[in-house]
Amino acid sequence: MFNKNEETNRSGAIRPGRAFRRLRRALLATVAVSLAGAGLAAPAAAYPEKPVKIIVPYPAGGFNDTLGRLMGNKLGDIFGQSFIVDNKPGAGTMIGTSQAAKSPADGYTLLVVQFPFAANPWLYKNIAYDTRKDFAPIMLAGRSPMVLVVNSESSIRSMSDLLEKARKNPGAINYGSSGPGSSNHLAMALFEGMAKISLTQVPYKGSTPMLTDLAGGQIEVAFDALPHALPFIQSGKIRPIAIGHATRSPVLPDVPTVTEAGVAGYEVSSWHGFVAPAGTPDDILATLNREMNKVLQMDDVKQVFAEQGVTPDGGSRAAFADFINGQLDLWKRVVQEAKIEAQ
Repeated sequence: MFNKNEETNRSGAIRPGRAFRRLRRALLATVAVSLAGAGLAAPAAAYPEKPVKIIVPYPAGGFNDTLGRLMGNKLGDIFGQSFIVDNKPGAGTMIGTSQAAKSPADGYTLLVVQFPFAANPWLYKNIAYDTRKDFAPIMLAGRSPMVLVVNSESSIRSMSDLLEKARKNPGAINYGSSGPGSSNHLAMALFEGMAKISLTQVPYKGSTPMLTDLAGGQIEVAFDALPHALPFIQSGKIRPIAIGHATRSPVLPDVPTVTEAGVAGYEVSSWHGFVAPAGTPDDILATLNREMNKVLQMDDVKQVFAEQGVTPDGGSRAAFADFINGQLDLWKRVVQEAKIEAQ
């Protein structure tokens, strides 16, 4: 429920009420006048002094959109300024990402990033931005494992069943993906290489139609991000047989990891974070990192993450930079070895 000093903009984001903003400006002006009278320089204007845009290169709905709006509302409360989500889907996230790369590096444009941020540079030619050079990492917000799922009536009951069938009949097992170059396609390509098996891809236009056909028995197996697959798992229409993470998921504690199930070292997560245009002042990036880490510790935020099967992460800007570089290196290798091209 909103309090009397809050109001909403047209997108529904919470922003401070006019009375609160007038009081804040008056206090800053009083401090400046007092310091000037004492012969001292007034402090630099506090960040942010105007609304901040959070570009989400995905449609409304889904966890990336939820993350942008949740973080935006919380930061708005903390800073006393509006953080407004701007959905810019299309071209495999490259429309919104390109817009962010070209935005002023002043702290007033942020970008939600996910798996394609590290995979697209190797999938598309003449991409309009350089992932390593054009962005400044802020924070890794959270990760959700890819989960290996089958139809609930499938004779494949475990990872060992899948591996045995695939090795006896190379190419006979059909698996679903959200299209060439999608996260679930790349996750399966890595799995095939590490398990030394060959499966046949059946591409779909998105995760939902793929999972619907898996539930209906039209395909046999798929990898997908846990937030996407969870409703189908909970309904009993599909069955998880392995988690693509280093540790088991608290949402599915009885499901083994891929490593435990027989393919050692496999780890693929759907991850989510925030970046800004390269050149954004370090003090602003440090401030955002500090406050975003605080947001991840809030109980209501943890609850939203848990409901979506996402584990809050957080950490330093440097750690996120290292993570992105590792992802770039991994998917470059997978794309090149499997000769994958996005369509």
